[in-house]
Amino acid sequence: MATPLHPDIDRVLISSAQIQERIVELAAQIDRDYADERPLLLVGVLKGAFIFLADLARALTIPHAVDFMAVSSYGMTATSGAVRIILDLREPIDNKHVLLVEDIVDSGNTLAYLREVLTSRRPASLRTCALSTKQRPDAMHVPIDYLGFTIPDVWVVGYGLDYADRHRTLPYIGALKPEVYR
Repeated sequence: MATPLHPDIDRVLISSAQIQERIVELAAQIDRDYADERPLLLVGVLKGAFIFLADLARALTIPHAVDFMAVSSYGMTATSGAVRIILDLREPIDNKHVLLVEDIVDSGNTLAYLREVLTSRRPASLRTCALSTKQRPDAMHVPIDYLGFTIPDVWVVGYGLDYADRHRTLPYIGALKPEVYR
């Protein structure tokens, strides 16, 4: 049975089934790439990545641990301001293989900042995994080692993504109607 479309959603961009299928593919690739690397630490960026991280972690077959960071953007807008850490990792990451897990790469500012911060902590390796990235010509180029989907430059919600802390738990990724956020 299909999930009914929420009235704030213009259209579904990525269905729940597509997301789950892609997570299985990403997990298989990560399993292969980290088969001989220990320890692997998945670092989820809160709040948005928590659903994606949970499903990805369950799909992995290699040993791994999970931790979280939370960041806040401040400045002119949520996507162009400076970034600061509001919740840090619980333990040092030196000599650990770290996979930074994000829900979406929009401007690239947050991912670039976190890569810089985590690299300074001397992990054995640092790679990135993002559920989605937007097609934006003005976005900062930040390497994404494992990418779920490339989506249009529209406001999206669902599967961890939110607008004003709403719609985060929708099982799909949908485009928000413009009249909702204007």
